[in-house]
Amino acid sequence: MPVSVNVAVVYYSSTGTISTIAEAMAKDAEKAGARVRLRRTAELAPQAAIDSNPAWAAHAKATAGVPEVSPDDMVWADAVILGSPTRYGNVAAQLKQFLDTLGGLWQAGQLADKVYSGFTASSTAHGGQESTLLALYQTIHHFGGIVVAPGYTDPSKFVDGNPYGTSHVSGEGDIPVGEQTLTAARVQAERVVKFARAVKAGLAAEN
Repeated sequence: MPVSVNVAVVYYSSTGTISTIAEAMAKDAEKAGARVRLRRTAELAPQAAIDSNPAWAAHAKATAGVPEVSPDDMVWADAVILGSPTRYGNVAAQLKQFLDTLGGLWQAGQLADKVYSGFTASSTAHGGQESTLLALYQTIHHFGGIVVAPGYTDPSKFVDGNPYGTSHVSGEGDIPVGEQTLTAARVQAERVVKFARAVKAGLAAEN
């Protein structure tokens, strides 16, 4: 029997692009045989800022039922897929703030030896997608985690062109997540489950 694995898909999304990809990742990981928790990070922006953008306000209301991530989700997971929009070529504060609260788990070694991967979106084609994912992975190196990026391991990756993780160009919110991005998400989720299973089985055999 295949080793069972737990996958946490943890994301921040303001107007919905990242949450759409996160939902796809979660479904694809489940189809690959994983137990999955889909979790959003807490919103840090003031309500006035959210209300000033109708799409932001609508998305906040629509996803209010998605559980907020907690440190326990990180302990539970054998693999964590992290999603963030680009913010000036960097990780969104809402996701970074959550990661910054995990110092106790990091010191206890409870974030090490897990598989991690990331995805992102930006308004423009050169809006910081690669730098955002690379910045995200710096944190994973400190955790002692195992970065499993999609690379160019599937023919579809030569279409979307990002070996660091699934990414989407959203324009002004008028470019919906389509088949290219959803295919990239599936390839990445399946790869994460595959290697999380292999790592968990290997560590169990050693112990």
